[in-house]
Amino acid sequence: MIIRLKLSKMINIIITSFNEPKATLRAVNVFLSQKISQKFKVIVVDPFPEVGRFLKKEIKDERFVFFLDPGEGKSCALNLLFQEFYSNDKNDIFILTDGDVYVSQNAVFELLTAFKNPKIGCVTGKPVPLEDRKTKYGYWANFLFDAAHKLRKKLSEKKVFFECSGYLFAIRNGVIKGFPGDVSEDSIIPHLFWKKGFEIFYAEKAEVYVKNPDNWNDWKNQKIRNIKGHENLSKIAPELPRTKTFFNEVKNGLFVFFAHPKNCKELFWLAQLYFARLYIYLVAFKEIKKNKEYSDGWREVEIKSTKPLD
Repeated sequence: MIIRLKLSKMINIIITSFNEPKATLRAVNVFLSQKISQKFKVIVVDPFPEVGRFLKKEIKDERFVFFLDPGEGKSCALNLLFQEFYSNDKNDIFILTDGDVYVSQNAVFELLTAFKNPKIGCVTGKPVPLEDRKTKYGYWANFLFDAAHKLRKKLSEKKVFFECSGYLFAIRNGVIKGFPGDVSEDSIIPHLFWKKGFEIFYAEKAEVYVKNPDNWNDWKNQKIRNIKGHENLSKIAPELPRTKTFFNEVKNGLFVFFAHPKNCKELFWLAQLYFARLYIYLVAFKEIKKNKEYSDGWREVEIKSTKPLD
């Protein structure tokens, strides 16, 4: 399927990665294989020079570009590229994703189609776990992703504010030149667009496939870091609505506690998940209180089990 949207002249697909050459290679190739009629680039930014050498050896396509990350964090890398590829044309598009995930073949088409509406400023895709429901951590991933899917779909249909998924979302160029680095980019960027009068849209057919943690330490470390990144938003933009909060999780989770599990084993796993989420929120809030706030350095603690190929 060839995408024929006359609105956009240039699409910059930015893949932020962290020493995951094989997974990032797959992520790049999936984008390069999609039939896009507009001019586009796939830009990988990574702090490891050897990743750049590997990708340049494997990818012989002039649409691929590698940038060496200065090593000051994902937000810093994105801000540098926003400035490097800034356009005054708001119909140009940035697509943002990570090197350890990959998208569906129709992902770019679905994201760009949403921008036919000039009121849309941010479009988020649908994260899909690679794990099935047969293990506890696989079930946890499926439950959390299903809950996020239902919430985003409801809020998008109501045309109210909601936060995007950092695994895959797209924004108009020419609207912002940067964003604060001490908060998750998938939270603050939609807020900045919302303040400028743009709407957020959920493109549920634009799927992005995610490998999730398969052990307690990796799961705990990943979720605590995510919570801290989103909680900082209350300090930076206290006047704006929040979708990823402890109280929202409790409120929305109660409605699906008995609806989601298919058997007693899954019900038991779900009960464990509720206590696990309570625990990590307590730890995250405790660390924030001790001034151990969200740090945008590339992965304070490496999450090895989320690396799909490397």
